[in-house]
Amino acid sequence: MKKFEIPEKYRSSVIGKVKEWRKAGDPRKQDFTPTLLDFGPVRFILPRHFGFCYGVENAIEISYKAIDENPGKRIFLLSQMIHNPAVNDDLISRGIEFIMDTEGNQFVEWDSITSDDVVIIPAFGTTVEIENLLKSKGVETKKYNTTCPFVEKVWKRSAEIGTKGYSIIIHGKHKHEETRATFSHSFQNAPSIIVRDMNEAEKLAAYVKGEKDGSEFYTEFEGKYSEGFDPKRDLQRVGVVNQTTMLASETQEIADFFKQVLAEKYGAENFADTRDTLCYATNDNQEATSWILKEKADLALVLGGYNSSNTSQLVTILSEKMPVYFIKDADEVASVNEINHFEYSGHIHKNSKNWLPANEPVTIVLTSGASCPDTTVEAVLRKLLSFYPNSNSIESVLDGLIKS
Repeated sequence: MKKFEIPEKYRSSVIGKVKEWRKAGDPRKQDFTPTLLDFGPVRFILPRHFGFCYGVENAIEISYKAIDENPGKRIFLLSQMIHNPAVNDDLISRGIEFIMDTEGNQFVEWDSITSDDVVIIPAFGTTVEIENLLKSKGVETKKYNTTCPFVEKVWKRSAEIGTKGYSIIIHGKHKHEETRATFSHSFQNAPSIIVRDMNEAEKLAAYVKGEKDGSEFYTEFEGKYSEGFDPKRDLQRVGVVNQTTMLASETQEIADFFKQVLAEKYGAENFADTRDTLCYATNDNQEATSWILKEKADLALVLGGYNSSNTSQLVTILSEKMPVYFIKDADEVASVNEINHFEYSGHIHKNSKNWLPANEPVTIVLTSGASCPDTTVEAVLRKLLSFYPNSNSIESVLDGLIKS
């Protein structure tokens, strides 16, 4: 796989050594057992896969190249390059401006953008409408397009099945920029609609089965369907694609559900198989996290941006078995007795006391989302080790691991 040129400050010698050790022993990524780092009074369980994925490293490399190659020029990002505050803040500090926020609210008016400006398309991609707008202004859109190849794969598959007469059901969050981009590309070739989860999938299936009158559809799915969508006509032949950061197992569950519904109503040929659109990195991270559930741990720390969809899925998986604290960096770990964290289900910030068990050894799951630098993971690990002054040194633990 390609080796990307990203700033050294995002690479960790500690986490890097663990990953290199796992890669050397399992180059084909078939062993999903987690890694145990035993420091004596505190032990860390790391999943087989976590942190930066291919698409994120690609986006970081291109964004920093854009800065280096365009001194004196105004440089814009359509929105957050990835959902990580540390990376986005660093880009801002280097002079990059965001044109809009993650939900499409404008910061910089389009009228002020000219052909002399550099505009970076983020890893999530962008809509056909925005791409055409930039082209009409003479803005170069290809050189600094960081759209993840796996997002583009979803677009291509949508186009393929759309031209064959299938409508597209997108599993995603309808305000997320990746979903907005996929939706925009999808409805160029086919009627398209977005469903958030199995609950919405079942509501949509009611129109396929004829259990609901079509007049209710436009209120129930307001803002989530393409222009001219007719539930009676456009739900006879469908395929399901996804926002690549959603829970892969849920995307498959939704696809299997519609396959059964369509087969019972119209026949199996009315459903297009689209399981090849699932992102390998999302699959690997989620499967590796699921393997953690087989281990005994006191709690889990999940690191990433609070608006990161793929990170939230790791929180969901681990919450099945243990207390989980979703944090963005080491600063959130205030002390042995206090931690600031994000409760994703309620979208609120919380402060929890007595979060770290008094027993020794305490076992902590430590993982991160696809847009979280390994240096952030290392900083949290070191912060936690500082609470246990009698811990084994990092060097001795890594040496023991590598020699094992």
